[in-house]
Amino acid sequence: MEDLSRQKSVFSFITLSVLAMLLLLHTIFASILGEPSPAVIGLLGLAFALTVGELTWLRSRGGQLTERAIKIESCISIAAIVVLTALLAYITNRDESPYFVLLAIPILQCAYVFGLLPTVLTIVISDGMILFWLWRFFALHPPPRVTQYLEGGMLSVIYILIGLLVWPLVNRLKANQLKLSRTLRTLQATRERLITEEKLAAVGRLASGIAHEIRNPVAMISTSLATAADLETEEDERKEMFAIAARESKRLEYLTADFLAYARPSTPKRSTVLINDLLSYIAGVTKAHAATRSITISSEQMEDLSMDVDVPLVEGALLNLALNAIDATPEGGTIKLRAALTEDTLCVEIEDSGPRIPESTLVRIFEPFFTTKPAGTGLGLAIARSAARSHGGDLWLSNNQDGCVRFSMTLNKFTTEHL
Repeated sequence: MEDLSRQKSVFSFITLSVLAMLLLLHTIFASILGEPSPAVIGLLGLAFALTVGELTWLRSRGGQLTERAIKIESCISIAAIVVLTALLAYITNRDESPYFVLLAIPILQCAYVFGLLPTVLTIVISDGMILFWLWRFFALHPPPRVTQYLEGGMLSVIYILIGLLVWPLVNRLKANQLKLSRTLRTLQATRERLITEEKLAAVGRLASGIAHEIRNPVAMISTSLATAADLETEEDERKEMFAIAARESKRLEYLTADFLAYARPSTPKRSTVLINDLLSYIAGVTKAHAATRSITISSEQMEDLSMDVDVPLVEGALLNLALNAIDATPEGGTIKLRAALTEDTLCVEIEDSGPRIPESTLVRIFEPFFTTKPAGTGLGLAIARSAARSHGGDLWLSNNQDGCVRFSMTLNKFTTEHL
């Protein structure tokens, strides 16, 4: 219905333009057609005002008209233009009245809004009006002129061609629009189904990852306790089994904490922090770990700028990124931390000189529980991205080349997204 409403507005614009052009042409060719009489000017002015009112009404409804309302309005508009044309022909009282051109508008409207039969009927009425007017005029002002009948017949043929050519084109256009609308609905339904299936698949992968990560510590705890409970087990071995159970319990606790940090990100509790201090802290706490493999880690200092962030949350995210960078960097490599602050956004980059991340791994690096490390939980990057998004920003791999792998994290001053 929105297309029909829009097309009705177009027809109103066309009607306004034709009315204005006809009055202008009548004035310019007054030596041939005679000066426009007050009645002609008044009738054209009234038609112009009514068309403006029609256009205003259509615009005010904002494309919310029903098909029935549009058809009723079209019938009124078509009848009004036919009556207007008849009145203008009667007032001007000329055999070559220029106002018969107005009859093209009802034919086009009918071809667009209604079916073939109403269009043919409108053509018959329009052509009949032209030929009847010529017959009447020459009956009152003999003798008849064959050239005028020829001109009237040619205009009638043109109107027939307009109606019979436009209607099938419009009908095909409507059929294509209907087909496109159905296709779009099908695509939308398919998209929603795919999204639902992807969500279910993600939940399945998440559940599988949780089960896998929990199963191993639980199995170790169960086996260790069973061995320690055996009365034949020696004291030293029993103590070792208890130590293994304690260590695996701690590992299970860390895993649970990491998962909760990923699954339930809290609203950031912001406080002011100097950006340089933030980067220096991350470089400082990871320097000893990096030094074991002769990796140089540095932070690029910038102006003493500050920003309100959830400091522990951001520090944890950056620490995860820095530790990942150290693990991915070969011995003797370098890691750089840098930051840039725009008006509302802080962008922190962590760049290492390690090899590029393979394409097969790239698509899953932010997936929970996906890891290439033997002892990793696969939650580090997922937690870091969650922290960034809780600050209205994001985390992504901004460069992936051998010798230059860079992760970029943005944080907004005002939270715009909360997962």
